[in-house]
Amino acid sequence: MRIFDPNKLSVTFFNGVTEKIFPRYYTLTHSDLTGELFLDIGPTYRVDKINVNMRDEVLGHWYITNECLFFHAYVYVSNGEFDKEVSKVRYEIFKRELPLALKAIRYGDRHLFDLYPQLDEKTICIYFQSVYPEYHGVESWGEFKDYKINI
Repeated sequence: MRIFDPNKLSVTFFNGVTEKIFPRYYTLTHSDLTGELFLDIGPTYRVDKINVNMRDEVLGHWYITNECLFFHAYVYVSNGEFDKEVSKVRYEIFKRELPLALKAIRYGDRHLFDLYPQLDEKTICIYFQSVYPEYHGVESWGEFKDYKINI
């Protein structure tokens, strides 16, 4: 896993979402060439930022059920276009890089966490999406306080 560098993170709020407004969806993409991370925060995902050939983004949103707030994130491993071995590699890369992605989301939206400190105590659920059962499922990845960067 690469070390999180806040200088390589660009954050964009779009479609009226500010540092204080819910609902909010996160689209985290990156550049393999520069190592830059791009976080878009808005009322929907930024589907125009998704590379349909690579599908290596992290999509997340705050989810409310029975008045409880959770953070759900989705990573796309395979829908059959990749063979099982390639899907395994993609799954392993996602698992290795997810801490960096969660740090980027936590840092990129740090003003929201400052306004609502209770968000740091919320459970993070990661949904791995794949046609192969061993790479498909939901995992708990702790709480956002586990990914807070003190700079």
